[in-house]
Amino acid sequence: MGFRRLEENLIDLVKEQQAKLGFRPEVIRLYYPVSTLNHFFGSEDTAEEMKARLNGLEAHMKGTLGEVRVTAKGDRFCFLIPETGSVYVHEQMKGREFIQDLVDLVGTHGCSLEKIRELFRRWSAKPVFEKIEDGDFDWVFHFADGIPDRYYYCFKDEGCHLIYHRFLPEDYAELQ
Repeated sequence: MGFRRLEENLIDLVKEQQAKLGFRPEVIRLYYPVSTLNHFFGSEDTAEEMKARLNGLEAHMKGTLGEVRVTAKGDRFCFLIPETGSVYVHEQMKGREFIQDLVDLVGTHGCSLEKIRELFRRWSAKPVFEKIEDGDFDWVFHFADGIPDRYYYCFKDEGCHLIYHRFLPEDYAELQ
């Protein structure tokens, strides 16, 4: 189950990158702290233990993202997705996805939190909007039922534009 959750997250991150930058058949490097990897596996591994756990990764993802390679430096892991992986993700996109609409909206002049709320409401009958008082972000939005996606989107009003950061629910919970 852990490899599957990790694979789904890698695919989601590649989709987000392609929504922001456009598609190009290219090698992609994605970085994770060991704490996030532990969420995928339901473990409490050290970095060394996680390195051992990830030994089976290449075989698991060969049919989708290709021969994904993993390196680690301390508690930080780098996943190198080959060009075939970026092509795979692009080819699997079927119609519009929420992340594409969000990236497009945030990138427009005049984007507002209310417009983002409207977008969340268009995609689900169960959006959740919560004010945050931590200083790093102003709001967190997510979908109560995890549909169309399971991520928590934290927004910050920078005055002339809005920025967001996307978290796994478990990573967001650790921020609190």
